[in-house]
Amino acid sequence: MSDDGGGRSGWNPSRSAAGGRNPWLVAIIVSIATFMVVLDTSIANVSLRYIAGSLGASIDESTWVITTYLMANAVVLPVSGWLSNVLGRKRFYMICVALFTASSLLCGLAPNLGALIIFRVLQGLGGGGMPTSEQAILADTFPPHKRAQAFALYGIAVIVAPTIGPTLGGWITDNYSWHWIFFINVPIGIASLALVHWFVIEPEALERERRTRLAGGLKVDWIGFALIAIAFASLEWVLDRGQEDDWFHSNVIITCATIAAASFIFFIVWELTEEDPIVDIHLLCRRQFGMSFVVMLAVGAILFGSTQIMPQLLQTSFPYTAELSGLAIMPGGLAMLVVMPIAGQIAGWMQPKYWIALGLGGIALAMWHSTNLVPDADFGFFATMRVYQMIGLPFLFIPINTIAYDGLPQDKTAQASALMNVARNLGGGVGVSLANTELLQHSQLHQARLVSNLTPSSPAWQTNLNHITHYFTEHGAPTAAAQSHAYGYIGQLVSGQASLLAYIDIFRTWAIFAALLVPVVLVLIRRVSGGGHAAAMH
Repeated sequence: MSDDGGGRSGWNPSRSAAGGRNPWLVAIIVSIATFMVVLDTSIANVSLRYIAGSLGASIDESTWVITTYLMANAVVLPVSGWLSNVLGRKRFYMICVALFTASSLLCGLAPNLGALIIFRVLQGLGGGGMPTSEQAILADTFPPHKRAQAFALYGIAVIVAPTIGPTLGGWITDNYSWHWIFFINVPIGIASLALVHWFVIEPEALERERRTRLAGGLKVDWIGFALIAIAFASLEWVLDRGQEDDWFHSNVIITCATIAAASFIFFIVWELTEEDPIVDIHLLCRRQFGMSFVVMLAVGAILFGSTQIMPQLLQTSFPYTAELSGLAIMPGGLAMLVVMPIAGQIAGWMQPKYWIALGLGGIALAMWHSTNLVPDADFGFFATMRVYQMIGLPFLFIPINTIAYDGLPQDKTAQASALMNVARNLGGGVGVSLANTELLQHSQLHQARLVSNLTPSSPAWQTNLNHITHYFTEHGAPTAAAQSHAYGYIGQLVSGQASLLAYIDIFRTWAIFAALLVPVVLVLIRRVSGGGHAAAMH
């Protein structure tokens, strides 16, 4: 294995998926399916109210469309590196694209919420298997000193898709129906399959490794797979049903949480002692990789949580349609398009941990700025707010993965890719759930506080009640009905203000969380050899 000086692990061109073709063509091709998959993590956000209404479900129940997809991703991601090695990287990748495309069609045809959730699980399993192969392809196709630029191109799909998704989903939902947010994946998936078949090769070096691995017989770590599936399935139930079942006051939630925790513990112990584990837990014991995993969890929570919360805010507390709410957060995606290649070019200017600290600081300031939300906020405020929230993310994703790959041997790239994607999607699932929980609980707290200030004996209360009652009387309501309408109107105002204050609380929580991570990153992450060019990004 040769070393070009770009990193301690060196680079072996015989593992390249480009063959004799331009490697940038491979980067573009794998980014097509990536965009489709990551888009699907967010495209349904603005359509949840429409999906719930069409399928006879509540808004809370409809969020399963989001979280089940993310958790299914998280279930298959830990084993995707192992499957890629056993089946062959290109073959496994094409199977995943085919499964995702077929299940997208089934999602669009789903007759009820139960069927839609089942098909979303299948879609998540197909989508979850792709990033590992894609990122391993890029890591093996580009030498270390070019990986930051290659993954910056790939990162445009990874990070911009969740911001463009709500806009596209809103337009489709308002002008056609929510079914088409899934149907659009079908032609993209078919095109991806064709391009991968024609232009991406399976390197002979990887084929030799696969044959060597299978020579002694195929050993499947079924126990490890079962444990991680049980752990994520139980965690999914806790996250989705926790708020509705009053969290740990419910025996079912306590049971599922216990099963999830026990399964995770047994999984870690089993994988550490298994001869051929599906997940290389030892990677998490490496200081650099372990810290990258933790920071990616946090970034996933903020990215997916904010992408789900923003359309919800605009469609409930403000009179925005699905399309208009998507347009309001679209400038964040456009800002990402501009910043991502710049971040890739300047990644080597200073050590990755300083870029991460800078990115987290930027997110903290952006979220704190979001707490300036007021009831009469206009379109420009929301567009600017979203730009501030998203513009720091490129300075997180690129250096996080530079650190994650620092010093890793090339035969660990698939496992490393799988674990980093687990971190992003697991963080996303937890972030969405916790944000919705905080929203509901803080809405109730603020409403109780506001109602306590509405004293019937107060002169201000009596004056306002009389003015509102008089308004309804002038518009034709009988006196008794007018007063009833006035009480209802005041109740709506209180509920709306309470909800708005709860959204502000969520932004404040994210700001504090991001700020607290800055000193942790600076203290615990070591310097990377070769500067910011040493490794790759997811």
